[in-house]
Amino acid sequence: MNVTDILHDALASGTTRFAFELLPPLKGDGTEGVFAAIDPLMEFDPAYINVTFHREGIKQTVHPDGSTSWHVVRRRPGTVGISAAIGKRYGVEVVPHLICGGLSRYDIEDALIDMDFLGLHNVLALRGDKSQNEKHFMPHPQGHAHAVDLVRQIAGMNRGEFVDGEVEICHHSRFSIGVAGYPETHEEAPSPETDIAALKAKVDAGAEYVVTQLFYDNSRFFDFVRRCREAGIDVPIIPGIKPLATVRHLTLLPETFGCRIPEELSREVLAHRDDKAAVRRIGTEWAIAQSRELKAAGVPVLHYYPMGKAENIIEIARTVF
Repeated sequence: MNVTDILHDALASGTTRFAFELLPPLKGDGTEGVFAAIDPLMEFDPAYINVTFHREGIKQTVHPDGSTSWHVVRRRPGTVGISAAIGKRYGVEVVPHLICGGLSRYDIEDALIDMDFLGLHNVLALRGDKSQNEKHFMPHPQGHAHAVDLVRQIAGMNRGEFVDGEVEICHHSRFSIGVAGYPETHEEAPSPETDIAALKAKVDAGAEYVVTQLFYDNSRFFDFVRRCREAGIDVPIIPGIKPLATVRHLTLLPETFGCRIPEELSREVLAHRDDKAAVRRIGTEWAIAQSRELKAAGVPVLHYYPMGKAENIIEIARTVF
């Protein structure tokens, strides 16, 4: 059973499943840290586990005095390998991310063939972020500039079409294709309407479900779903949730993900800015309230972004599921 089947079963039964996303280990690290993060979350019977794809080796640090510095960080290779290891260890559906950035169409094809060989039949197709040293996203000269083109390549492989042409006699892959959606509009989109049109193009190209960027105001998600349906996007739409955990998140998350922090949440966090535990509790309680409302609305899956920190996700899952 792939993710698309899981989503349709959840919608048919009126249930909401739990899912989460994690980072592959840093270069040089083993699987122990990844498995330690997953183990306590398995009690909630995740519908799937997403594994991100990272190509950056440079990190920006903003210091308390407002100055900025850059430094090299260890890379996170091994998305396909760790996805296969997770699937084998836990028997759960795993969704490796695949991005356009830094990859040629041949690289993408090889990665998809490896996934298929390893029994990984789900993929989240993303353009990926621009590099830290790029003013604008720069695709590989033999790659894709937009996620819709990546979706077309994956869907083409499912039909037996390869970069160098169609293979007459071949084993056809059966990838379930997910894509990203932006309830508060992608930062590069000229307007909300063009952003929805770009999402519709991805669905028309073969995407079977949408996972949203994180958000903190459920009304924005519900409005996004309404606008998608009006535009003819009829695939399942999964809300993405990340509990706010630090005062710094009030500025970091909007800067990084383009999300808005509701005034009520911001005001409560700032009122407890000197109490780290209280800030974390406020963020967790907000995510619990979000999750309960979304679950009551009948979403098929609640997709959480632990970002390497699972304790608050565990508390949310125990309360909601």
